[in-house]
Amino acid sequence: MKYRIFISSVQREFAAERKLLADYIRKDAILGRFFDVFLFEDVPAQERPASAVYLSEVDECDIYLCLLGKTYGNTDRRGVSATEREYERAEAKQKDRLCFVQSIDGEREKKEAAFVARVNAERTRKGFKTWDELRVSVYAALANYLEHKGLINILPFDSAKTAGVQLKDLSIGKMRAFIRDAREKRDYQLPANASATRLLTALELVDDEGRIANSAALLFGKRPQRFFRSSEVKCCWFLSTDVEKPMADHQIYEGDVFEMANEATHFVMSHLSNWVGTRADGETAAVPTKYELPRDVVFEGIVNAICHRDYTMNASVQVMLFRDRLEIWSPGGLPKGMTITKLGKLHHSVPVNPLLAQAMYLRGYIEKVGSGTRDMVTKSRAWGNEAPVWEIEDGDDFKVVLKRPDIGGVRAASATTRKTTSNTTSKTSSKTSRYTSSKTSRYTGRIAPLRSDLEAACEGLTGNARKIMQVIAEDPGITIESLATLVKLTPYGIRYHLSGLAKSVGLHHSNDRKGGVWEVSGPKKRVQKVTPRSGAARHPVGTQSRHPVKGPSQRGLVQGPSQKTSKKTTKENEATSKKTSKKTSKKTIKKTGQVFLLPDGLSDAARKIAETMLSNPWISARGAAEMLGLTQQGVQYHLARLSSVLHHEGGDKGGRWVFGPKPKGKRGAK
Repeated sequence: MKYRIFISSVQREFAAERKLLADYIRKDAILGRFFDVFLFEDVPAQERPASAVYLSEVDECDIYLCLLGKTYGNTDRRGVSATEREYERAEAKQKDRLCFVQSIDGEREKKEAAFVARVNAERTRKGFKTWDELRVSVYAALANYLEHKGLINILPFDSAKTAGVQLKDLSIGKMRAFIRDAREKRDYQLPANASATRLLTALELVDDEGRIANSAALLFGKRPQRFFRSSEVKCCWFLSTDVEKPMADHQIYEGDVFEMANEATHFVMSHLSNWVGTRADGETAAVPTKYELPRDVVFEGIVNAICHRDYTMNASVQVMLFRDRLEIWSPGGLPKGMTITKLGKLHHSVPVNPLLAQAMYLRGYIEKVGSGTRDMVTKSRAWGNEAPVWEIEDGDDFKVVLKRPDIGGVRAASATTRKTTSNTTSKTSSKTSRYTSSKTSRYTGRIAPLRSDLEAACEGLTGNARKIMQVIAEDPGITIESLATLVKLTPYGIRYHLSGLAKSVGLHHSNDRKGGVWEVSGPKKRVQKVTPRSGAARHPVGTQSRHPVKGPSQRGLVQGPSQKTSKKTTKENEATSKKTSKKTSKKTIKKTGQVFLLPDGLSDAARKIAETMLSNPWISARGAAEMLGLTQQGVQYHLARLSSVLHHEGGDKGGRWVFGPKPKGKRGAK
């Protein structure tokens, strides 16, 4: 059974609105299932008087929908227009009356003004200025009608009131910001200090009984995900052209729809390459820059996914950046009557969530004339890129694909990456890539073979070492700071793994300050030099420290750093060998390192800590913890257990780690 709607108005004044409203109700996926529309202009020629026809249709209808504007219309012998006679008939027959009054410039006709005053006194009416505002108000009114009829379980998500949202769950600050932006961008006629209830009423987000719509939580909620867990945006950055681990970056953004749209857009833009020219390339004093993809196109695609998704599904919006493309996935298919072909052209706006779309329009996030997707095509082509491609996957997922341009043959192969800080609720760091002509000119012909060598070097590597090599293969010009951000390690940790990769695969940097890149030259052979004691038998493996380890076994070897010339080192060498002169001792220590012997039975963590301290004697416990991925308390615990083979000399600042137990009576650092 369908409920019959009688649309009443002055035909010549609202001819376009009457037809658009009838088509909208009939074609909407929800409203079309429950409502049928009567328009007097659709009635064929008959012998009966026109008044008898339209009054009989009022008798048969379930809902009387009235549009009032500036003109009163033709009158009968009593001086009453057809619209007012229909209104009186609906009142007499106790029909549900929905009245909408148009805001106009100037004055209404005298009788029309009196009719509007009568409606204001008898009914709760809604005002409108444009077709989009009328459509949203009608949609909300019909949704409330179905709700009171007990059909709420099939109402659209944004107009339903099933989540139990209360006024205390909404942020007054977010509402104030919304009103400010709407007044500035859309000339919204609502006072800046309007109350929360007044704003919700104006946006059709609260009914006469005080029940708040679901979309209010998505727009102004303090914690929207408390009500709708799947209302989030998952952003992933892949270094390849397919979904493969490890991901270079992965973030999940929550909050209201405006926050999610802003953060997801920033995520994408911070990972795109940004060409930086010179002042000679531009028309102003500013240095010209250009991202791979236009920000407006990326923003439009993400906002559309958030605004028009199906919030009844458990899936989330997904933004996936690959090496060659950007994909934006939205749960749910296209609205009824919409096709992929229509998206690239100017078309009627058919929002899945009309109340949500109305609020996002007022804040300037979307347009409501069906031009958003067409603008994406126009702006992409003007940017020099391919047009976006829209696809439907299995009928339940809708996605848009934006192709990334192939700059210089290999995307981002000659880019430098800088770390930028994003002040977001999740306090994450973003990475921005820059193209510089001065850097690429030197390595343009070597990028492809260079990347092939770096990718080949990834084979056989595991863990963080493999992640680091994969990122370097994608961007051979990356800095240590950017590596630390992408791989989620500290710069100390990156340097630690780079030193290991230098030995295992021959990874090294070209050391060009403005255009250096990472290269591989094959594994290096490690040669341990042994410093013999003067006048003493050579140790079969290496020289022992002045504090030999007491224990049954001394098989573990740790290569220490080359010792710098100092007065303290000279005295130690003189105590070790009286037959060697001070000058000879200095030369020997400067040219050769030491081999330290560790006892068996140490845990892996203790052995790594000892190796780290001896290879970098000036490192702090905190620095070692960051390098090894341990807690500072854990490092201090193991250092206490290593006191028989390792101790600290000097103060907290400027001291160093020395192999062997701490001499009695000698004070060391904590």
